[in-house]
Amino acid sequence: MKKTILLIAISILGSASFAQTLIKDKGTFKTYEPGYFQNSILKGIEEFDSQKVALKQSKSFKVDPSTFNIPASKEDFKYYWHNEPVSQGNTNTCWSFSTTSYLESEVYRATGQKVRLSEVYIVFYEYIERAENWVKTRGNMNFGEGSEGNAVTKIWKKYGIVPLESYTGLKPGQTFHNHSKMFDELKSYADFVKKNNIWDEAAIATNFRSIMDYYIGEPPTKVTINGKNLSPIEYMTNVLKFNTNDYCDVLSYMQQPYWKKVEYEVPDNWWHDSNYYNIPLDDFMSVMKKSIKAGYTLAIGGDVSESGFLAREANAAVVPSFDIPSTAIDENARQFRFSNETTTDDHGMHIVGYLEKDGVTWFLVKDSGAGSRTGGIDNNKNFGYYFFHEDYVKLKMMDFMVHKDMMKDLLPKFK
Repeated sequence: MKKTILLIAISILGSASFAQTLIKDKGTFKTYEPGYFQNSILKGIEEFDSQKVALKQSKSFKVDPSTFNIPASKEDFKYYWHNEPVSQGNTNTCWSFSTTSYLESEVYRATGQKVRLSEVYIVFYEYIERAENWVKTRGNMNFGEGSEGNAVTKIWKKYGIVPLESYTGLKPGQTFHNHSKMFDELKSYADFVKKNNIWDEAAIATNFRSIMDYYIGEPPTKVTINGKNLSPIEYMTNVLKFNTNDYCDVLSYMQQPYWKKVEYEVPDNWWHDSNYYNIPLDDFMSVMKKSIKAGYTLAIGGDVSESGFLAREANAAVVPSFDIPSTAIDENARQFRFSNETTTDDHGMHIVGYLEKDGVTWFLVKDSGAGSRTGGIDNNKNFGYYFFHEDYVKLKMMDFMVHKDMMKDLLPKFK
């Protein structure tokens, strides 16, 4: 009897101690005023009409950030060379901006060259590739502005790349990129082709080029470097010393076998690329941490629509306990959210640094979207950056690109 009473007492004391240490995050409804997208980007494009674009307040359910010891500044992080954040404007081309930023950092890491490369050059030829595939599939493909990070290396391999100064994709006097009208015309024309069964590949490519030439200009076929005229392929190969085959696109989900190269089954993978290295979640996180600590940055993609995504409040992304406790985040929780589409392929970004804090890793993320430019803590200092808690990366970031050196221990497992 005494032993039983003692065990009950210990159990009660243990439960009380656990209850005292368990942190329960709380959510609240936040009303947001119009931010950077409405106040800067839309007002900085010539088509903006304040009478047509209502600058309404928006209401969202967000976690209270006070229970998280969020970093205060990007200067708290160890980070590696990267160009300053730039805005993608009124476009859905984060995949190009983030991966181009990543590859600029890779060029610097490998050669010491600080270069600014053209994001819109990649977008131009991505649409040319879409036009070709539209014909091949007879219009049976996803046609949108979005794509994946490995579309960038695919374009580089086929068309090369040029410096930003050679091709900005902006008209004289234009402050921000604005692809809305261009995309509408391209999509309308593609739908017209399909509806009328006009599958003339050469004519379609010519018309696509004509539309894009009007809105973003014709990309150069030569660039002058140190007095020499080079093709974009020659610039990539001879000047940047870049090899597109040196990069791995890494995925972690359960719906395809681990240790196989698989397709990333999302709409933006419109060409059904099946060269993603699918690895278990623990390995996925281990490669990311090992890479950033070894001086290798990464391009990442995933979901940025959760209550723990605190762009306005703290430039941060965390996972609240009312979503899922940290200890319960595993491959099943990750797959569950992907399968029920609460995790979606929203956004591409660039991991440029890290911070070890309170026993966890925070990632410093460079961003081209408007959210990282709207609010947060000391936004002048952190303008264009996010601080991602490792739990958020583990649960919500679906894929990354990294140099194959960081995968060399795992690549032999792939047959």
